[in-house]
Amino acid sequence: MTTQQLILSAVLATMVFSVALELKLADFTRVAQQPRAVVCGLIPQFVLLPVGTWLATLALDLPPNVEAAMILVAACPGGSLSNVITHFGRGNTALSVSISAVAAVLALFLTPFNFTWMMSTNPATAGWMRTLSIDPSDIWWSLLALLAIPMALGLTLGARWPAFTEKIRKPLGTFSIVALLAFIALGLISQRALLTAQIVPQLVIVILHNASGLLMGWLCALAFRVAERDRRAIMIEGGMQNSGLALGIIAVQFNADLGMVIIASLWGIWHIVSGLTLAILWRRKDARLAH
Repeated sequence: MTTQQLILSAVLATMVFSVALELKLADFTRVAQQPRAVVCGLIPQFVLLPVGTWLATLALDLPPNVEAAMILVAACPGGSLSNVITHFGRGNTALSVSISAVAAVLALFLTPFNFTWMMSTNPATAGWMRTLSIDPSDIWWSLLALLAIPMALGLTLGARWPAFTEKIRKPLGTFSIVALLAFIALGLISQRALLTAQIVPQLVIVILHNASGLLMGWLCALAFRVAERDRRAIMIEGGMQNSGLALGIIAVQFNADLGMVIIASLWGIWHIVSGLTLAILWRRKDARLAH
């Protein structure tokens, strides 16, 4: 593993650890109180977006590494930023945190499962994987190092030393997010020669892909007839995938393939733009209704 890969893995593990520090037992027990809304939030992440992405990659004639990156991002759970965006957009933050907490646990099983079946049943990506001699089951080990271990450590520390946890939680969370954004920015700068008009098609793919996740979240929330604050949380959870986790897996398992890195990096930037845009629109709507 290169120094760059080690740094990215450490940043991502720190981010997961800082998120786990914020999780409380109530975040999981709340699922029993409102299971319908939580299930509604999980369906777009682990069913609708993966299946929709798989169908899109079968229909579109895209480079195999681009399709692989789309599949990997779609297989990842939502990121911690979704909780912040939901709170800013005056959605149901408690529901968002509950969905994220359950999704993080389910991702240990569903992310490699979804990634494996989507990659293996797509002729283009299956052939590309064989050429690279990559075993999709290796994703399990990446998730163990990047997700399971730091989450277990964070939950343990938060439960045993709550006072100490409260002191380090916000600084650590801020540091990890800034470090990830800096890593993405530096990576794009180092490849600035490629950031020309040629990158526009990849950006369009990312925008449409992200929009489909948001749309699926919104449609699922409508189908479940949840309240508007819940609908906002579910919509954000559906469209904000953990592209940072995807970048970590790409670095470790795919030797930082440039095509995959560009897609995941653009996702990491764009889903913040789209999420904040929605949050601002919702706040303006609330302001109009308040008058």
